[in-house]
Amino acid sequence: MAQIYKRILLKLSGEALMGKHDFGIDSDVLLQTATEVVRQHSRGTQIALVIGGGNIFRGAGLAQGGIDRVSADQMGMLATVMNALAMQDAIKKQGVNCRVMSALKIDQLGEEYSAHKARDFLSQGDVVIFAAGTGNPYFTTDTAASVRAIEIQADLLLKATKVDGIYDSDPMKNPDAKRYEQLSFNEAVQKELAVMDLTAMVLCRENKMPLCVFNMFETGALQKIIEGDRLTGTLIEAQG
Repeated sequence: MAQIYKRILLKLSGEALMGKHDFGIDSDVLLQTATEVVRQHSRGTQIALVIGGGNIFRGAGLAQGGIDRVSADQMGMLATVMNALAMQDAIKKQGVNCRVMSALKIDQLGEEYSAHKARDFLSQGDVVIFAAGTGNPYFTTDTAASVRAIEIQADLLLKATKVDGIYDSDPMKNPDAKRYEQLSFNEAVQKELAVMDLTAMVLCRENKMPLCVFNMFETGALQKIIEGDRLTGTLIEAQG
């Protein structure tokens, strides 16, 4: 099948990289994810990534423990840089050039973020990983993913989860939970489906950035979505 989406941004949670561990990075999960990214890249898809840092530090959790919120969020941003460097290494080892662009100035670890440069890198065939969130405290990596997807003019924002889409209740607890094949952003917000944080959802809605929630570890799921299969994951689009 032909590709429907030529340029995508893939949002991964830091927790997804933990695999079966309680902390850090599971090398098998890292390799599996990098391999799937490289596979789709080899088919001509331009791919950018945003990776959370919850497998190392979560700013909100640190703040609850008494650390100043700004400092806590900055620690969380640095955790995303660590994950980005790990993913960069895994992708480059498979022969694909991969760049880390950071919202924080860390010249020896990655390049300073620029939307224009990011678009150029993607057009020339590089995979690009956006690290350090938006560079500002109080914003989640979900929001960072939405902002970056809009800035690089992606065709689709994908959020990888542990389940194969969005359900009307927790499928882990309710075996009769119903999966939505398609939703509008307004419906997702009104139903309080907790797909992404509200800021991220509104950004996508106002900028008509379609969002697909899917299971990254379901064999072939990413390719099916890129090819326009509406039965894989849950697609959320703006109305009108």
